[in-house]
Amino acid sequence: MISFPQFLQILASNPFLAVVMVLILGTIFVNGSTDAANAIAEPVGTRSIGVNEAIAMSVVCNFVGLVAMSFISTAVADTMSGMVDFGGDTHAALIALAAATVGIVAWGVGAWIFGIPTSESHALIAGLTGAALAVHGGLGGVNMGEWVKVVYGLVLSTVLGYLAGWGIAKLIPVACRNADRRRANDFFGRMQVVGAAGVALMHGAQDGQKFMSTAMVAIALAANMGVSDVGGFPLWIEVLCAGVMALGTAVGGKKIIKTVGMSMVQLDKYQGFAASISATASLLVATLTGLPVSTTHTKTAAIMGAGAAENVRSVNWAIAKDMVLTWVFTFPGCGLIGYLLARLFLVLF
Repeated sequence: MISFPQFLQILASNPFLAVVMVLILGTIFVNGSTDAANAIAEPVGTRSIGVNEAIAMSVVCNFVGLVAMSFISTAVADTMSGMVDFGGDTHAALIALAAATVGIVAWGVGAWIFGIPTSESHALIAGLTGAALAVHGGLGGVNMGEWVKVVYGLVLSTVLGYLAGWGIAKLIPVACRNADRRRANDFFGRMQVVGAAGVALMHGAQDGQKFMSTAMVAIALAANMGVSDVGGFPLWIEVLCAGVMALGTAVGGKKIIKTVGMSMVQLDKYQGFAASISATASLLVATLTGLPVSTTHTKTAAIMGAGAAENVRSVNWAIAKDMVLTWVFTFPGCGLIGYLLARLFLVLF
């Protein structure tokens, strides 16, 4: 396992690694501003918690989620690190990785400007794949056995998230039909905050591992080592990635919270709880099985399911459609950007 002093030695021998690491940390920061904020949006929309308190909770939970899950399972990180191969030329590989991260940051910033909670996870996967295609000139750099897990995860995140949110939101009114309405509302308001904390924990565990694995790939390349030779993920890289993600949420989270928690659908507190607990359970299953799913997809699908359980018209489907279109274009869009930038960077550098 690479210690921090060893990392500094690698950095000194290959200064271009510093550029790549800054770019990767930039993608993590953008992820914190978009995906992490989406995880805590709906309790703000139901006024169960204030915006600033929700952001503070997300900062803590994302940090703890990444570090704690890394001690339990690194299955998602392992899937990501084996998804693409940049070839044996270390310099060309680092250049391609830098190009991919530039594209990811540009895509994420654009989505943030418009307040659309795009999936940074899928942007990362697509950007890395496009860059690997540019290096190899074909599919030789893509491990389809690992890449297919993205498809499984996409289905899981949308279908399971929506159905679970819809089902739990249908079940709660039946189970609580004899309860005092005001007390039940207060209870689900508190539980909704707990559920949102669970989603934030799982966001750190899922997305944090994806970006952490990318950083370790860069370090391994700079050290002329294989990813399997690195020996795991040291605590210092976990803390660094978790800290930058938390900072991104603190700085830029309000814009995404407004779109998802206040504009897309107006939820009652029990529906917000249903969405959060559904998303948390779906993300936990995916994380433990090594499926790199989108936290944004999972949570937003659960919110739409919970809202539609009472009345399909309660969901602002126009905003939902904009989100879906963004998700659809993420793979080809970021893949093409990663490919073109990698080709350009390989010529220039």
